[in-house]
Amino acid sequence: METTGRAGPQDAPASGADGVIDGYLMADFPWYGLDEAFTGPRWLVRVGAAADGRVEHGATGHGEEPSFRSDAEDPDGRAFAVVVTVAGRPGRSSPDGTGILEATSISSAAWLAGSGLLSCTWPTRMDLALRQSWLDQQTATAWELADDLENSAWSALTLPVDGTPAEFRYRESEYGWVLAGPGQGGVHIGAYGRGMSAYGLGFSVIKDLTVYDR
Repeated sequence: METTGRAGPQDAPASGADGVIDGYLMADFPWYGLDEAFTGPRWLVRVGAAADGRVEHGATGHGEEPSFRSDAEDPDGRAFAVVVTVAGRPGRSSPDGTGILEATSISSAAWLAGSGLLSCTWPTRMDLALRQSWLDQQTATAWELADDLENSAWSALTLPVDGTPAEFRYRESEYGWVLAGPGQGGVHIGAYGRGMSAYGLGFSVIKDLTVYDR
């Protein structure tokens, strides 16, 4: 999935002062977040857009904004869940006409969620010279896992989406958890988190984005 210009959900949270909400308002698909059962803080992460400026995906945060680049073993690590929304797109020509973009799928949401988790958990205690190699290796592994959701690394987890039970693919690691499944309105849902259990979460279309725009 080719994106440019705006940062993807793996980037740090951004406040309303940065005008982040504008990107969300430009989308031609609904955004998802945790449902009303979650009563904690909510915040926006930047959207991702294609070369022609069309918004393709984005994410909404819940809980404590993660201290990005924090060590997964940090006892003071913050509890959060980030919900990724990916527009359902068919296979199509790239905006510049030089290639073909693959259709988006639940695997797209799983990949964005997996890379998002990595971005806020990779170990800072690792030697700087080894850190990029570690991140490259883990990112490649996340891609391979997302590309095969029937792999034994994933299990089934049923969670409500707009009040209706839906089956998600779910996996855990030492750094947190990742899940992906279907949304309504032609979108795919991914999510990642740490310190908050994925069990018992529910997702719903966001009716008022201003509750995330701080």
